[in-house]
Amino acid sequence: MQEWITNIMVSLGYLGIGLLMFLENLFPPIPSELIMPLAGFTVSQGKMEFAPALLAGVLGTILGALPWYYAGKLLGDEKLQGLADKYGKWISVSGKDIQKANNWFKKYGKQAVFFGRLVPGVRTLISIPAGINGMALLPFLFYSTIGTVLWVGLLTFAGFVLGDNYELVETYIGPLSKIVLAILIAGFIIWVVRKRMRMNT
Repeated sequence: MQEWITNIMVSLGYLGIGLLMFLENLFPPIPSELIMPLAGFTVSQGKMEFAPALLAGVLGTILGALPWYYAGKLLGDEKLQGLADKYGKWISVSGKDIQKANNWFKKYGKQAVFFGRLVPGVRTLISIPAGINGMALLPFLFYSTIGTVLWVGLLTFAGFVLGDNYELVETYIGPLSKIVLAILIAGFIIWVVRKRMRMNT
């Protein structure tokens, strides 16, 4: 997998980054935790610029999120879960995964799209419940883009800093992303509680 990712990035440059991140969103087994740190490492070697690499990663991610969003919008919850249980093994997605993402969306609303972009395993699937629950396209793109910029920026910067050891990002990003998620959710809950308290006074 790593050699394939490297070959595409070397041969296609920024276009390769965008293409890989697009495919990563369509096929979750392709890890962004390898793609963007490799881009950061390439930047550290002076073979790419940071801003265009980041932009390519963000655009690829957002374009890759749209097919899942429209799948949720057009097919609905039950049909998608059935298809995932039948064929999802090829892309490591099950009906249970879709149901979990849908429950998460219902619990946290539109902000779940933002939070979801920061969590491996959830970041791809969160587009589906956004479509299922009829989230408007512009808010979906807005929250997706903000979350994606943070996620892609973190991975690219980590690869830039680690240099030759950029592969370590994949090992450590999982626990780190869970900590970030916990902080974000706690902050969101505090914001909701304070807002309700102000409304009641």
